[in-house]
Amino acid sequence: MAMAKSGGLKRYYNVNGWLFVAPALALIGLFMIYPILNSLMLSAYSGRGMMMRFAGFGNLVRLYNDPIFWKALSNTIVFFIIQVPIMIVLALLIANALNNPRLRFSGLFRTAIFLPCVSSLVAYSILFKSMFAVDGVVNRTFMALGLMEQPISWLTDPFWAKVLVIIAITWRWTGYNMIFYLAALQNLDRSVDEAARIDGVPSWGRFLFLTIPMLKSVILFTTITSTIGTLQLFDEVYSLTEGTGGPSNETLTLSLYIYNLTFRFMPNFGYAATVSYVIVVLVALLSFLQFYAVRERK
Repeated sequence: MAMAKSGGLKRYYNVNGWLFVAPALALIGLFMIYPILNSLMLSAYSGRGMMMRFAGFGNLVRLYNDPIFWKALSNTIVFFIIQVPIMIVLALLIANALNNPRLRFSGLFRTAIFLPCVSSLVAYSILFKSMFAVDGVVNRTFMALGLMEQPISWLTDPFWAKVLVIIAITWRWTGYNMIFYLAALQNLDRSVDEAARIDGVPSWGRFLFLTIPMLKSVILFTTITSTIGTLQLFDEVYSLTEGTGGPSNETLTLSLYIYNLTFRFMPNFGYAATVSYVIVVLVALLSFLQFYAVRERK
């Protein structure tokens, strides 16, 4: 009898538990699982609106022969290879400097460095386009210091347009990663660092061989999130180039190309869905490689 009551009570709690999580599961299914499955099905179709037809692997063939896609892919990879390491290293160095207990006004510095990632995208894009214009403050400062004779066309030169995008992303998101590193540094056992200092290990040695290994899990997390963010890069490029990815598609990214395929060019939702799954594959592959690189070796 006791077992029957116990079994009934267990079923009662199970049913009530599922009732509590049912609304959340329904929302996840409606806004996450269904769009994923629908986009996967959509990637096998071509055309627009009611004129869509089943294309099978036709979108993959088009993808392979699409020079604009390959340009967007190469640009995205360039941004990833250059910008993510710069941002991670800068965030680590800044967090380590701001973790110094003897530093005055550290709270002010932390707030100032973190503010860009919560600033208005429109406001900071206008500011950047003004600062890096041909007659902007950046060119005028460089010329006044004698660092260059002619102003740089930041927004119209292919090379410098890429540099400007990298500067913008780094300026906006370095502070975000810094917060994670700063929180992790404040939770480390200071006695380890003190023991190494007493043994005569220089500050750079303690940072490289003690601090960084102890932050491995946090570095992995920020590297993966930065990888995902860079492969999905859209906001900065759209705002700085007004959605064109110019000059001559030199700053076009995969996400901006998907947007253009869906809303700016002749809409082709099936092909846009196919391009979007390239980002999915890249994120999965690079995340796996990063997990593999930092795995525990026996």
